[in-house]
Parts: sequence; C-alpha cells; structure tokens
Amino acid sequence: MKNGVSWVLVLFLTITLLNNCLQTKTYKEIRKKQSFIDQLRFVYSSSDISKWPKPILDPSEPTFSEIGHLPKVEFPSDNPYSDEKAALGRTLFYDPRLSGSNQIACASCHDPELGWTDNRKFSFGHDRQLGSRNAMTIMNIAYAKSLFWDGRAASLEDQAKMPIEDMREMHEHIDIATEKIVKVKGYEILFEKAFGDKKITKDRIAKAIATFERTVISPPSRFDRFIDGEKDIFTNDEVVGLHLFRTKAQCMNCHNSGYFSNNLFENDGTSLLSSENEDLGQYLITKKTSDVGKFRVPTLREVTRTGPWMHNGSFNTLTEVINFYNTGNPESSKHKKTIHEGVPLNSEKSDMLKLLDLTKEEILQLEAFLGTLSTPTVRPAPPKLPK
Repeated sequence: MKNGVSWVLVLFLTITLLNNCLQTKTYKEIRKKQSFIDQLRFVYSSSDISKWPKPILDPSEPTFSEIGHLPKVEFPSDNPYSDEKAALGRTLFYDPRLSGSNQIACASCHDPELGWTDNRKFSFGHDRQLGSRNAMTIMNIAYAKSLFWDGRAASLEDQAKMPIEDMREMHEHIDIATEKIVKVKGYEILFEKAFGDKKITKDRIAKAIATFERTVISPPSRFDRFIDGEKDIFTNDEVVGLHLFRTKAQCMNCHNSGYFSNNLFENDGTSLLSSENEDLGQYLITKKTSDVGKFRVPTLREVTRTGPWMHNGSFNTLTEVINFYNTGNPESSKHKKTIHEGVPLNSEKSDMLKLLDLTKEEILQLEAFLGTLSTPTVRPAPPKLPK
C-alpha cells in the first residue's frame, strides 16, 4: 500500500515539475518573441532608415530603392502646375460629355469613394461592354513612369486621351470630344484661367486632366507615421508584417520605394497563354518575345481599397494574393505557350517567384502590415459641370 502511495506521489511530483518546466520554457519563448518584436518596433520607428535590418533581395533584382515616404510630386516642364489647371482637369475628369454616349466620365471607373477605381473585376464601358483588364487606381499615379498594365502610355498626358478613344470604354474620337467641349460656353473662362486664353484643344484637355491626376496623392498613412516615430501606432502583427515584407516574404524585390513599386514590368505567370483568358501583356506593345506575360508592377499604397487585384482582377482577397506568391505560382505548363499572329510565344515566369514557406501566422501578419498603407476613404463632392 505504501509503495503504491509512494509511486503516486513520485508521479505527481514528476508531472508537476515537467509542467513547471514547460511553462517556464513557454514564458521564455514568449518573452524572447516579444523582445524581438520590441527591437523591431524601436528600429523601424526610429526615423533612421540606415538602422533598419538589411532587406532580403533576389540576385536578379536590377534596381532597388528603400520603402519610405512619397516624395514631392514633380510636374513636367511643358505642363507646369497651377490651381486653375488642376481645377479644370478635375471638372473634365467628371464630365461625361467626353464620351460617345455622353454618359461615361473618367470618374465612372475611377471613383474617389472606391479608392479611385471601381472595385470591379472589369469595368463597364460604352453600351455596358466589359473591359479586358482591371481598372488601376489613379491614386499616386504621378509617380508612375509609364501607364496602363502594359505601359502603352509614356505620360499622363498621353494616357488621358486613350480611354476617350477606346471603343470599349468612352467610345469617342478625341477630336469630336474636343468639339463638344468647345461648344460648352462655360468652359471658356476655365480654359482662360488655366492657359491664359480661351482656346480649347485636345492637348489642353489632356494636360488639364493630367495635372489634376497628379494631385490625387495619398495623405500620410499609418505606415508613414510609424516610421516617423509614432512607435505605438502599429500592432505587434503589423510590426512583424513590415519586417516580413522586407525579408522573408521578399516583397521588396518589386514593391519598393515610397511608391511601393519599382515601376518595372514583371512576369508572374498569370498570362494564361492558350486559354480564353490569354493576355500577352507588354508584348502587345513592344513585340519583344521577352515581354510576353509581363505587366506593370502596381503600387501597394491604398492596396486594401483597390481590389480585386492583378491585371485580370482574379483575386478577391489579399489573403489569396499573398498565398499566390507564397507558393511561387507553380505555373501550369499548358498555359506557358501560345501562337499569336503566327508567332510562337512562351511565358517565362520571373525567377524571383519561388516558394516562400510563409506560415499561416506570417501571412496574416503580412496582410496586417499591408493594411497600414491605406488611408481613410474620402467622399469629395463632384464639381459642378459648365453649361
């Protein structure tokens, strides 16, 4: 009997000791983890980028610029800024008379209440036709080096005319659209204030719209405030997410600079060659076989507000996007080849896409950080259109 009691006592003491050891180990791990996060919080919010941990970059990445604040917007010498020109551009941006039906404006697909896009996979255009690519936000577009997913416009002045003449979008010849604006007497005073005289031309229309678009800039986000020293504005998950963004997740390869884009074109294996959703991307503009399936790297500022994501609007949640890159997109071999206009073409996915091995917790932390790049929704009243 005594032996039995002794063994029970020994077993009880052993279990208690093991439990205490496990608790001690767990507490140590928690303290160690919190200490690491505290160190990251201190470094990243120090207002000194030189103290940040070294980013993990792919050897093939040709350019790199550290993430940070948006720089001051630069206006071209042949289209300098003025308040009057920006105001005129804003009015034209909202004016549906630039379209063939007199019912579609630039603002139809770039709504300020929807992150300056329309939150649709593909936008509706003339006669309710669907576009073939997702409408990109115009927020911070002043920092883009080329426009559209395929880079077919070299400047905002060039870009401003293209949706007007696109048969699926606004469906109007730019000269006819200009004549319609000429006939609106109320525009004369606006053009005179913006350009010095009442002359209305298609180039002036484009310059005014471009000037306005360069003013659509994100206010400081929580990310901007955090790196400026507001260390408690980030949660622990957001701090770790920022670190993952720059290191293990390797997002910095493409989404760098204050614009959170390298302004280059990359192939992430989403061109879906030889399918009904085939899109050759930049190749359609350059005709270079090396550009097959390449699309412009979009900004990640305001990213939580600008879904669905990718050139074809194929992802409805940021979790889906992160999972896509976490797996390295194992591109199906049947969608890597096609023949276009008699030319055999291949899709060569970027070497930067590889298995990242992010855990479920790390995916959530990365998504939490991306949320800090967005700012509150604004709901400006549209301008009163001239008559």
